[in-house]
Amino acid sequence: MHITTEFPYETTREDVSIPLSDGTRLYARIWRPLTDEPVPALLEYLPYRLSDWTAPRDWQRHPWYAGHGYASVRVDVRGHGNSEGLPGDEYDAQELADGVAVIHWLAQQEWCSGRVGMFGISWGGFNSLQIAALAPEPLKAIVTVCSADDRYDNDVHYMGGSVLAVDMHAWAATMLAFVCRPPDPAQVGDAWKEMWLKRLEAVDPLIHTWLAHQSRDDYWKHGSVCEDYGAIKANVLAVGGWHDPYRDTVLRLVEHLDPERVRGLIGPWSHQYPDRGLPPGPAIGFLQETLRWWDQHLKGQETGVMREPLLRSWISGSHPPATVYETLPGRWVGDASWPSENVSPVAYALQGGERIVASPQQTGVDAGRFFPFGNDADLPPDQRDEDAKSVSFEFPVADAPIEILGRPRVKLRIRMDVPRGQAIARLCDIAPDGSSTLVTRGVLNLAARHGRDRTDDWPPGETEDVVFDLNGIGHTFPPGHRIRLAVSSSYWPWIWPQAGSAGFTLDADGSFVELPVRRHTEDSAITFGEPEQSEPLGVAHPVTLEEPRPERLVVRDVAKGEWRLEVDPRYGGTRVYPDGLEFSEDASETYTIQQDDPLSARTRSDWRIRLHRPEMAWDVEIETRSEIAADDQDFITSNEVICKEGKDGGEKEIVFHRTWEKRIPRTAG
Repeated sequence: MHITTEFPYETTREDVSIPLSDGTRLYARIWRPLTDEPVPALLEYLPYRLSDWTAPRDWQRHPWYAGHGYASVRVDVRGHGNSEGLPGDEYDAQELADGVAVIHWLAQQEWCSGRVGMFGISWGGFNSLQIAALAPEPLKAIVTVCSADDRYDNDVHYMGGSVLAVDMHAWAATMLAFVCRPPDPAQVGDAWKEMWLKRLEAVDPLIHTWLAHQSRDDYWKHGSVCEDYGAIKANVLAVGGWHDPYRDTVLRLVEHLDPERVRGLIGPWSHQYPDRGLPPGPAIGFLQETLRWWDQHLKGQETGVMREPLLRSWISGSHPPATVYETLPGRWVGDASWPSENVSPVAYALQGGERIVASPQQTGVDAGRFFPFGNDADLPPDQRDEDAKSVSFEFPVADAPIEILGRPRVKLRIRMDVPRGQAIARLCDIAPDGSSTLVTRGVLNLAARHGRDRTDDWPPGETEDVVFDLNGIGHTFPPGHRIRLAVSSSYWPWIWPQAGSAGFTLDADGSFVELPVRRHTEDSAITFGEPEQSEPLGVAHPVTLEEPRPERLVVRDVAKGEWRLEVDPRYGGTRVYPDGLEFSEDASETYTIQQDDPLSARTRSDWRIRLHRPEMAWDVEIETRSEIAADDQDFITSNEVICKEGKDGGEKEIVFHRTWEKRIPRTAG
């Protein structure tokens, strides 16, 4: 990592409030170059609190852009951080309308040239795409990283029509804790407490809404740009990582957007900006790459960025199973179109007649983290235990390597004796020593086999062919290895088990897996610079003598047949900011199931957050508890929030306490 301290422009920074038409003011931080010439503006727009939670990351890139001639702007979404107003649902109409208003406000400032770009990762990547689909005139280009074009089938809520237990639960719990954090009196003054209490009164756990829409209805179509790709008029640089769950969006965007206005980039990365150097690497000079994009589309400079291949992808070399990789082997390749003329579908027929697929309910405990962030236990370990709980089919790799790029597909001929069930397919790379490395996977809720927008019970005893895609991947299977397709009927805790699910019979002779095989091309011209960032913020992480919890711990109660996965998501721990703010957070997640009972599934998440300013004698604490269970008729949710205020670390007074208990009918889920 190269830390840049000298830039073409000197810069200035100011915090401002951006007025909206209804009188609400959004909190913003603006880094600008010191120049008399108007410059384009870049917007990053998030609910994650620019004054603390994203501040270290913001300092890596916003000053860098300002130093290269852009006004780089970070704005907190309404009802979050130090912005006024009440919080809403993710990507709701109010959030997007506010974003459009911010873009017009930026374009009208005397220091702005009138041309605006927008960028972000995850939430900020989502709303960059969604606001681009609203086509505000000043918005000329976006960079969307680790985001989704389909809110139903490529987000944290559902996968293949199935409830994503692991992140439907975890992210709803996280957002409940996040939305309850107060404004900072150092920025908003004495109004902080009134703002906080009004927010708290408006809070409703998002899990209530997300579980109430178990099929792909109008709720999910809102904000899903796949509904009308043609609405996007801005130039789009779409970026993803093979270890991020959103990477398929990049493939769809380069397929469906005007090739004169889109470029795609997929690396080996997790859910992180590609310059941060977090595993797996290699990292790239991503800020320099985006600067080429901005200079081309916001300043009209010819940078050659549109002469790059439509899609640049990293194809990983074969690697042994591990939960973290500092750097993966592989190479960059370029494709001028997508679907690519370099990629051909090759079908591998399954064989062996009828096979019963009836996986124990704990199948999936070695799935790894849904959102890898670069931590030590994020990625799936050796899959041999998972493969043993599945029905597997193998295909030897003979004399030449098999390179795949894109989305594998399976057709499974299934007979099922119950109305509901799920099929999970995993593609693994089997080394000569027998170790099994997960390459990619896919899921289908069998009630969604005719469309994610409908629910069709399986006619008991009937046989049908079902087809579904696995997540996209770039991978090379070397000679001497075997390609393994493993099929299971359960995948906890990623997928919430169906009530009454008893597995299914798979007719192998009527089934196949289709791989997107890419012919080998030489693409040595695809290179990137060294990662580069501006000077870090200088956040301190106090040393603690406490022994850290394991990131992922699997506990088996042999007598009860119960399996428990305990997770420490490790978002940030304790940190002290240069302005004196002490920010602490601790979270734990637990996923429990009995190996023979799909109705035994339970999730729980506990959060504790403290914000403390010793110089102001300001000390607040937020505690939340979120739980989900289910019977054969309903999901059963329970949430609790306790907020406390104190002085200088002393006894705190409870200023807000609420619990929610709700039953939500199981429809598609």
